[in-house]
Amino acid sequence: MTQAPDKARERLSQVSGHLASDNQPALPSSGLGKDAILKKSPDDVVVTCAIRTPFTKGGKGPLKDTMGADLLLYTFKNLLSRSKIDPSLVEDIATGCVLAPGGGATEFRAAALAAGFPDSTAVKSLNRQCSSGLQACVDISNAIKSGMIEIGVGSGVESMSTQYGPGAVTEFSELLENHMQAANCKVPMGVLSEQMAKDKKVTRKDQDAFAASSFQKAIKAQEQGLFDEEIMPVTVKYTDPKTEEEKTVTVTKDDGVRTGITAESLSKIRAAFAKDGTIHAGNASQVSDGAAAVLLMKRSTAERLGQPILGKYVNASVVGVPPLLMGIGPWKAIPVALEKAGISKDDVDIFEINEAFASQCVWCIKELGLDESKVNPKGGAIAFGHPLGCTGARQVSTLLTELRRTGQKVGVSSMCVGTGMGMAAVWVAE
Repeated sequence: MTQAPDKARERLSQVSGHLASDNQPALPSSGLGKDAILKKSPDDVVVTCAIRTPFTKGGKGPLKDTMGADLLLYTFKNLLSRSKIDPSLVEDIATGCVLAPGGGATEFRAAALAAGFPDSTAVKSLNRQCSSGLQACVDISNAIKSGMIEIGVGSGVESMSTQYGPGAVTEFSELLENHMQAANCKVPMGVLSEQMAKDKKVTRKDQDAFAASSFQKAIKAQEQGLFDEEIMPVTVKYTDPKTEEEKTVTVTKDDGVRTGITAESLSKIRAAFAKDGTIHAGNASQVSDGAAAVLLMKRSTAERLGQPILGKYVNASVVGVPPLLMGIGPWKAIPVALEKAGISKDDVDIFEINEAFASQCVWCIKELGLDESKVNPKGGAIAFGHPLGCTGARQVSTLLTELRRTGQKVGVSSMCVGTGMGMAAVWVAE
């Protein structure tokens, strides 16, 4: 059973001091690091293809009847089709997923085989909550850097329609329940995010304004075709929930993106987690289905094979924060990644920060002093969805596509992570 909201609030107050300004990570001052990460080396880990499925609404959208492994299979097939890579050259595939029983290890290996990868291509599944897709890309990148493999795929998938629910978290033992921080790991994210917003005075007005902007940016980007390069259509069977008629449909775009959303229209939605709360369905990430995949290899390998280079992976960070303050993850992770790269926030052209909740995004952006115009220029998870294990891999395609379209170079992807973590990565477009 999850903890009662009152108990969660009591525990949150015990750790709220962690957010005092004197504990804020110092953002590195701008130095010579940008020139260094823009230089090209044969040993760079580069991205040669990055794609995703459309994201559709959990329980309602046209992907609701498609199992996660099948979404992954379609994505692997599309990756092979677009990249034209010889599948026998791919040595390892990492797939992030949060909800699948057993981590999805068996069915994801099967999906790779059915998609056309030979049995010599290894497959693993992994789960670091909402950063799983990014962790998959980082694991493959680090395996390439170390010489363990030469070519690999980082990917992510989630079928929230078929696997989201209370069964995703098992009951805690007495040993875990009796340890305060351990027990805090199972407090519902909506409850703790609501209390954090109240504690840090993130107003509903600010949250609704941020959420409305996400929808407005996403609909504009969709109308201009700015997602078309990263999205590859999928054809699936779908049972219409109204007529119960089974249809075969080709899905080409995200269906959560809606027109006419304003801060005023969002202000009329009832709060979801507290009677006097500020968080609701319109200013939190959508429950969605989808998959994404990123093809990675050394620059020297890409050049030898004639693979197009979209960008390169620079580095990543992963950090822990108090479980009840999981939403601050980007605030702590982004400065660490920037410091490792030797760059400052001003050197970054675009930040892709997952919009788990508008409350935590608003707070992180403000506390880090980021230029809001650089954050999620095509909208984010509030507007088009957050298939948990997929998002981190999706961000790579969204980020590199937009950097290349606008002639910019340096990007950061980041997200908060359930149970109290944060992750970030630095990328350079070419």
